Amino acid sequence: MSQLESFETPMPPPHIRERPAFGTGGMPMLGVAVLLELAGIALVLVGVLDLVRGGEETTLPVALVVAGSVAILGGGVVGVGLIMVAPGEAQVIQFLGRYVGTVREDGLRWINPFTFRRKISTRIRNHETAVTKVNDADGSPIEIAAVVVWRVTDTARAVFEVDDYIEFVNIQTETAVRHIATSYPYDAHGEDQLSLRQNTTAITDQLSEEIGARVESAGVEVIESRITHLAYAQEIAGAMLRRQQAGAVVAARQRIVEGAVGMVQLALNQLAEHEVVDLDEERKAAMVSNLLVVLCGDRDTQPVVNAGSLYN
Repeated sequence: MSQLESFETPMPPPHIRERPAFGTGGMPMLGVAVLLELAGIALVLVGVLDLVRGGEETTLPVALVVAGSVAILGGGVVGVGLIMVAPGEAQVIQFLGRYVGTVREDGLRWINPFTFRRKISTRIRNHETAVTKVNDADGSPIEIAAVVVWRVTDTARAVFEVDDYIEFVNIQTETAVRHIATSYPYDAHGEDQLSLRQNTTAITDQLSEEIGARVESAGVEVIESRITHLAYAQEIAGAMLRRQQAGAVVAARQRIVEGAVGMVQLALNQLAEHEVVDLDEERKAAMVSNLLVVLCGDRDTQPVVNAGSLYN
């Protein structure tokens, strides 16, 4: 069996790769934000009460109100930096348009509050292509569909290297399925030839390799791919079915003939070994002919009893 050739596609090298973003635990920073908010509210209330009482000294109440307002604003800023990351998700962080890292650790985290965050799913996904009509390597129209299981492994490339990584995976999967279908025949016509129907495992391995090479630049890993639908197109399905049936009949007849010849040879050897009857060459030929008719015929034979001698 010939070896499958490794697929190589001239995809550009990635300009950016995933790296962890700077951050810290979210619970301590949540406590800081709450304390700032409470302290700010308390200072504002004290300052407002002093101003309402109409004391001669107004500098301190005004300072308390300003300090409380600043504390409330600071607590809000600290709270904006809190993010929640669920299992199977990641947060891609940008600061002033630049990529600064990815947060993958799940739970409550705190990062720079002046950053832009984008949520990316790192869970395992699958995509099933539509049934597509293409011509195989022999030019025969066939229908083929496949399913690919994939996940995002590099969130930076998934966000910044392509416009829409989900659509990119879908289109590249369709392209790879078409390429595989046109590279191999539906049925093999030789022992050393690969075919879509008879070498499913090798073909799906090649399909996974090709899809993985096509989507690697988007930071996507292909876990598995399988052909889910494979058939001749409607316009030639009947003719190809008759061809397969004829091939099956020929193969079955060949096995029957091989078995019948072995049984005839065994019968002649047993008769000669046990000296049951002494047959000349003419009678051996007649016996062989009769046994082959009985063993190779597709209908039940009707026996004819010879009431005379062996030669009459």
